[in-house]
Amino acid sequence: MTAKTPDWTERSVGNIDCWLTDMDGVLVHENQAIDGAAELIDGWRSRGQRFLVLTNNSIYTPRDLRARLASSGLDIPEENIWTSALATAEFLRRQSPGGRAYVIGEAGLTTALHDAGFIMTDRDPDFVVLGETRTYSFEAITRAIRLIESGARFISTNPDATGPSAEGLLPATGAIAALITSATNKQPYVVGKPNPMMFRSALNRIDAHSETTAMIGDRMDTDIIAGMEAGLLTVLVHSGITQQNDVAAFPFRPDLTYPSVKELGAELSAL
Repeated sequence: MTAKTPDWTERSVGNIDCWLTDMDGVLVHENQAIDGAAELIDGWRSRGQRFLVLTNNSIYTPRDLRARLASSGLDIPEENIWTSALATAEFLRRQSPGGRAYVIGEAGLTTALHDAGFIMTDRDPDFVVLGETRTYSFEAITRAIRLIESGARFISTNPDATGPSAEGLLPATGAIAALITSATNKQPYVVGKPNPMMFRSALNRIDAHSETTAMIGDRMDTDIIAGMEAGLLTVLVHSGITQQNDVAAFPFRPDLTYPSVKELGAELSAL
């Protein structure tokens, strides 16, 4: 029997079995749940649909993020949270099982790498792994540069150049990676969004197929492009970074757009 080729024009939320969603700007904003987010998650659970919350933030472990989301009013189990730190650890585990890594980052990244069987060291590491931290030190960056010059492979958890804080923007992983690249002339391999690898590892995590999975995001330049390249139905919400007037500046489009997850959740509940 010949398998039917999927008709991409017929894809809609009605034939989606599994969901991937960004966190900041989609489910929460400044530590407050976005209206409709709790109802969306409750709806997925009541219908038995698998889902993962994705974030490029590598600072926190899934346990930490679960607690932070709970304080915002969202009940999301640890196993339903997938971070760039976890995706990076999974990628490196496949590349070099039991390998050695010099890590610039915090508990989310070091815990993920430890759990993947890696040894943290500054002596002859296989990889220099750069993640998010609130305390980038000149000494650590200098050590990373020297290790990369000596042959360690350069890996970054995500490309984000800045991050938010109560006082304003902070330099983030992408900015520090650019500094290291300028000194070494070595570009990092970036695992997090918009690399579709993070989405493929997430699909494997929940045993999902791209043809019946959707990605909800608030950014065209990370969530939507990566979801599109991974073959997912892409859903843009305008409750975060990319506003309606911004979409025309991009050479690609999301499959669906909503003001927020509240309207998406209402549509799903009516099916």
